[in-house]
Amino acid sequence: MAGVAGRVALVTGAGAPGGIGFAIGRALAAAGARVCLTATTPRIHDRAAEIGAMSHIADLTDPAQVAALFAAVEARHGPVEVLVNNAGMVQSGRRVKRQALAGWSDADWAHHMALNINTTFHCCRAALPGMAAQGYGRIVNISSVTGPVVAIDGSSAYATAKAAITGMTRSIALEYGRQGITCNAVLPGWIATDSSSPKEIRAGQRTPAGRPGTPVEVAACALFLASEEASYVTGTTLVVDGGNTLQEMKGA
Repeated sequence: MAGVAGRVALVTGAGAPGGIGFAIGRALAAAGARVCLTATTPRIHDRAAEIGAMSHIADLTDPAQVAALFAAVEARHGPVEVLVNNAGMVQSGRRVKRQALAGWSDADWAHHMALNINTTFHCCRAALPGMAAQGYGRIVNISSVTGPVVAIDGSSAYATAKAAITGMTRSIALEYGRQGITCNAVLPGWIATDSSSPKEIRAGQRTPAGRPGTPVEVAACALFLASEEASYVTGTTLVVDGGNTLQEMKGA
């Protein structure tokens, strides 16, 4: 199996040591990809050093910084062949409280859209011309079950943005499939990460699997979708939630 060996891979939102993005970057590096990790703070350099990867600080809500990121990767390794869009959910140093839809200010709504859908759009737009020119590309968008499958009270902005990612995923798969590019989305459920609250951990314990998932388990799914062998899998969504969305009755 060729997997991802020798491929140039960019993983966004990979700054947290116990997060999904870093787990994916580590899996790609272990499988032989030439990896660049990006995040908004200098801690990304520590993550990259752990796995022998390139690192780059960028705010992906800014198209100019996205362009600079892709230029830096290409200068060092060549055009991006594997793009994993993990950035989103929260941004270091900023929290936006949950509330019902009518309570969102324009600024907070725009913040969620910028963080959770615009970042993915900017990176896909930057990556696709190079992938098309090479006749090869793998895009893996990390969405969520929240939005495409289920909803959480007070999280309408987040849910809307994550659902939009799945629509973008299908559009890219349709438009670029004949150019050797696949695009798929991974939809994690309750995953135990550095940002998980005690309430979220308890929710994971009530899944059919009886526990939260791990970033490594999400990374394994992303690694397959990023591989050469996944060439006939495109435009799909892969739910990684321990069966949680199957059950109508939750709790004791």
